[in-house]
Amino acid sequence: MKTLRLLTILALGGGLALGVYWFSNGGRWSVHAEVTPAAAPANRAPLYYRDPSGAPLWSAAPKKDDRGRDYLPVYDDDQAAPKPAQAASSRKILHYRNPMGLPDTSPVPKKDPMGMNYIPVYEGDEVDDGTVKLSPGKIQRTGVKSEPVERRAIRVAVKAPGTIQLDERRVSVIAMRAESFVQKVADVTTGTRVKAGQPLMEIYSSAVASAAAEYLATITSKTVGGVEMYGRGSRQRLVNLDVPEPVIAEMEKTRVAPVTVHWSAPRDGIVLERNAIEGMRANPGDVLFRIADTSLVWALVDVAERDLGNVAVGQSVAVRARSFPGRIFSGKIAVVYPQVNRETRTVRVRIELANPDAALLPDMYVDADINTADSTPVLAIQDSSVLDTGARQAVLVDKGEGRFEPREVKLGRRGGGYIEVRDGLADGEAVVTSANFLIDAESNLKAALKGFAEAAPQASKPGPATGDRK
Repeated sequence: MKTLRLLTILALGGGLALGVYWFSNGGRWSVHAEVTPAAAPANRAPLYYRDPSGAPLWSAAPKKDDRGRDYLPVYDDDQAAPKPAQAASSRKILHYRNPMGLPDTSPVPKKDPMGMNYIPVYEGDEVDDGTVKLSPGKIQRTGVKSEPVERRAIRVAVKAPGTIQLDERRVSVIAMRAESFVQKVADVTTGTRVKAGQPLMEIYSSAVASAAAEYLATITSKTVGGVEMYGRGSRQRLVNLDVPEPVIAEMEKTRVAPVTVHWSAPRDGIVLERNAIEGMRANPGDVLFRIADTSLVWALVDVAERDLGNVAVGQSVAVRARSFPGRIFSGKIAVVYPQVNRETRTVRVRIELANPDAALLPDMYVDADINTADSTPVLAIQDSSVLDTGARQAVLVDKGEGRFEPREVKLGRRGGGYIEVRDGLADGEAVVTSANFLIDAESNLKAALKGFAEAAPQASKPGPATGDRK
């Protein structure tokens, strides 16, 4: 009773209205106190009206709840009334926006269908200079980072698959130019490594024997300190029959025409093909041996058409063979073939590689990493700085004091995590490199809210015949 009496005195002195309720289930009396409209200050306009039971409901105009009680006015200096964001800032609140980014605003505090509070928008947050302003707290929470634009060398990584091929300039073929017979074949097989001048086979040819006899007869009958002018025609005939030069020199020295001619390897290399068999007949043009020098090979790789502009003759290339993981073969681009494959849309590139230990074999698969770095530095930004919509590319320039300016840029080469900027930025300007998509979302939200606010007054105007309807 003392408590009830005390509450009654406070109500009469402070303008409170008491509500006494009996809860039948617990047999307890409950006293509910609320401010009556009569106790509200006079001659002042309220900011908004709140639910008299303390529920999170507000109204911009006078209103009654479902029990017929008046909503309570809240004034600017009313510290007892819940005024969200007043303690957080002394600036004037323009309106409250939807926390999910929807184009919905409210002049008073409000909750969305999910129970989330609307976010206050303060005076000065919205500017018309094309920039987006964020509070220091939001910048820290979202992890926004900026980096100045600098000049650096752009390295575009161009990778291309290919195969190892023989250097066609280092392949020799041994074939007879006249009808011949293979008398004997040396112990040389396909895959054998041979040296220049190493014997391969003995050949008997009636055409070679006739030319040798004619040459010897010429130089023995008319010798005046060497081969005379009229003997050069006979010697040239032996050369035309592809008789090895050591055989001709031996004939000039001994003055004896050999019955069979020893054919030797013309270069160091590997025997790729052996068709010579003892006793066989070799017709003119028949290939008896094919020898290739593998100390220098080609890597023929297929570069995508989109990367062709970054590839040039003389660029360094690192080639990795799938058979030797971890080993790198260095070379340079020698030729860019002037043709695009219609089916694969690739261009063939020839790379010359040193192969001293013959580790690289013909038709071996390799992967080439072409170094396209340009020594000339260009204005570049991180690739994470670019907001690419497909139709345009833009960055967010950090103007300081929490303001960010969207700016369209023209980009160039990409590589190494950086992109060349050809137009739109100056050296030293700071651009956002992290969480820029969040700032872009904030910018789009502000634009949507602004458009919604401009369209709202027009939608509220009645039509021409609206006032006549009953």
